Parts: sequence; C-alpha cells; structure tokens
Amino acid sequence: MGSAAQPGAKERLTAGLARVIDLRRALHADPAVSARWLAVKHWQAQRLARTYPDLLGSPRYRPASEFFLEELYGAKDFEARDAEALRVVPKLARMLPERAVETMALAVELDETSESLDARLAEAIRLPVDVDGYARAYRETGTLAERQLQIETVDRIGQTLEKLARIPLLSGMLHMMRAPAEAAGFGHLHRFLQSGFDAFKAMGSAGEFLRTIRSRETELMHALFAGRTAELADPELLIRG
Repeated sequence: MGSAAQPGAKERLTAGLARVIDLRRALHADPAVSARWLAVKHWQAQRLARTYPDLLGSPRYRPASEFFLEELYGAKDFEARDAEALRVVPKLARMLPERAVETMALAVELDETSESLDARLAEAIRLPVDVDGYARAYRETGTLAERQLQIETVDRIGQTLEKLARIPLLSGMLHMMRAPAEAAGFGHLHRFLQSGFDAFKAMGSAGEFLRTIRSRETELMHALFAGRTAELADPELLIRG
C-alpha cells in the first residue's frame, strides 16, 4: 500500500485555523492566564524590536521587518483574521495562487506553534515579565525542537513570500482584489497578504534578511536553553555576533 497523500495548503490552512481558534478561545476563558499571555506577547514584541534595530532602521529591510514583527510575531489579536479565514478558505483557494495559500497556511502553523508555547509560558510566569522570569519559563515550558520549529517556520514563510513576490502580474492582481476582498469578507487576510507581498517585492533578495533573523533567534534560543540570559538582557550581543 502506498503512503497517504500529504494534505495540501488549503487543507492545512483549514485545520490549522480551527486549532488556533480553539486555543485562543481556551486562553480567553481564564482571565488571569489571558492577562499573562498578553503581557508575554507585548514583552516579546519589545524584545524583537530591540534585537533588530539595524533591520528596522534600513530603508531596504524596514518594511519586511515591520511585517514580521506585526503580522507574525505581533502582540495584536488575530481572532478576526482567523475566523474570517476559516469561513472563506474555499473561495480564497479559488481566487489566489497556490503559493499565496501556502503562505497563509505557514502563517497559521506558526501561529499555532507560537500560541501554544506562549500559553504554556504564560501559565508559568509571574508579572511583571522580566528577563530572569522569562528565561526560566522559556526553559521550563518549551522544548528545543519546538523552538527550532518556530524559527524554521518563520524562515519558510520568508522564503515563500520571496517566491510569491516574483510571480508576474500578481502585484496588480492583489491590488485589484482589495475592494472585492473587503466585500467578500476577507479584508484582514487580503491586507496580510498584500503587506507581505509588497514588503518582500520592495526588498528584492531576502537572503541576508532571513539569515540575520535565523542566526540571531537561533543564538538566543541556545543561550536560553544553556541557562544564559546575557543575550536576552543585552541584544547588542546578538547584533555584534
């Protein structure tokens, strides 16, 4: 017997959205955990901004950096986007190239990994969030394999967006889709795709950008699992490294 066919991007997107929506619903059911979860996400967003001042300060890399910080690692609530996406996945899959649907499937899979790790971290951490408390909870509530998957998924999203940005005429198609997307009820998703596409198209080659993120996040991950907090307290150590 042959092996079962791997699910396509549409199926992965649908299944991942359902799991992420359930996870966020469970988080909101406990106000104390929800408050710590949001505090963790805000703290992480601030940490990321401190880790990438060079990319954020670069005219070439700033749009892609802001997209990653706001749309992939951001502290904002993505419930409207997720609920909307689950409702319109079949329509979306017919309207967009497979690679665009793959980008969204990867983003949702990153969401699932990140939210699961953040939820566990939030249960173990005390407020206010600080370097020592975060580092301890990081080690206690996540595995090296999970953190590596998180970094690898970010890298795959970047590579997929870079390929998406090379598709001829897609820019015009996405811009023309804005009003129909709003009318059809997936304006949040369209804005996610449009901002990612525009950022990567403007940047050109994403090689250095993605290598920088992968290198710094990997170095920080190994430092935290080794019990070191210097790189977390002083991101300049990562930047100089």
